[in-house]
Amino acid sequence: MEKQCKSGFATLIGRPNVGKSTLMNKLIGQKIAITSNKPQTTRNRIQTVYTCDEGQIVFLDTPGIHKAQNRLGTYMVEVAQKTFSQADIVMWLVEPTTFIGRGEQEIAKKLRQLKCPVFLIVNKTDTVKKEAVAECIKAYRQIADFNEVVAVSALRSVNTDTLLDTVFRYLPYGPMYYDEDTVTDQPMRQIAAEMIREKALRRLQEEIPHGIAVTIEQMKERPDGSVMDIEASIICERESHKGIIIGKGGSMLKAIGSDARRDIEDMLEMKVNLKLFVKVRKDWRDSDLYMKNFGYHEDEK
Repeated sequence: MEKQCKSGFATLIGRPNVGKSTLMNKLIGQKIAITSNKPQTTRNRIQTVYTCDEGQIVFLDTPGIHKAQNRLGTYMVEVAQKTFSQADIVMWLVEPTTFIGRGEQEIAKKLRQLKCPVFLIVNKTDTVKKEAVAECIKAYRQIADFNEVVAVSALRSVNTDTLLDTVFRYLPYGPMYYDEDTVTDQPMRQIAAEMIREKALRRLQEEIPHGIAVTIEQMKERPDGSVMDIEASIICERESHKGIIIGKGGSMLKAIGSDARRDIEDMLEMKVNLKLFVKVRKDWRDSDLYMKNFGYHEDEK
């Protein structure tokens, strides 16, 4: 008789920059979601898959919930909110502080309406004392009910195994959604584009990163299978930004390219020849057509 497996969807939600993508990468043991210390790094819903003997968890990483400033922002918040309703479990990731701002209050209000189990995940526990984590949990318990509370450090992989065990306890028995080798539903082109965007986010100054997108113009394996040739464009909103992204004598673009190439080579397990270009598309974050061209599709909502 075939062994019964547990399977289901676990959505990660939270304010920007609380560590959702870092946690998801740690849980599945592979880098799929991009991370940076700038808010709003994740723009689309990213689906990753963790499979083990016990079953399969499909993690949905959502854009951080924030007050939208443009059409792209509105799109990101709608993607996050729609993902709530598709989950077997919702995991709310917070930082270990007793300060609960308006954004958190809004999330708590939405969670109170959910029928599915809700977990509170206190992240970044490596940055504070144990007492601070306990105080944080106490404060959050006053604004919402939680089926489980788990304190973790995604960065240091503390308690991430406990979190996986806890998720499995709540999942229903059922068929696997993906075969056991699948780690994400994202096409390789999209992951490669996101990896380039991550490196740009990490290297560029504050005001530029939100205004960039990355498109893969070409991704082709050489006939002998020795190298993957990739041509990609970094899209920015202003001419002045273009100069900064290219850098003096092309130094910034070169640095972004070599950072990204290493990650893409690790993912593809082969040599990569990466060529980067920079294009200006004025105010693309408020253009439906540009947003669609750069991978932010209405049907994802």
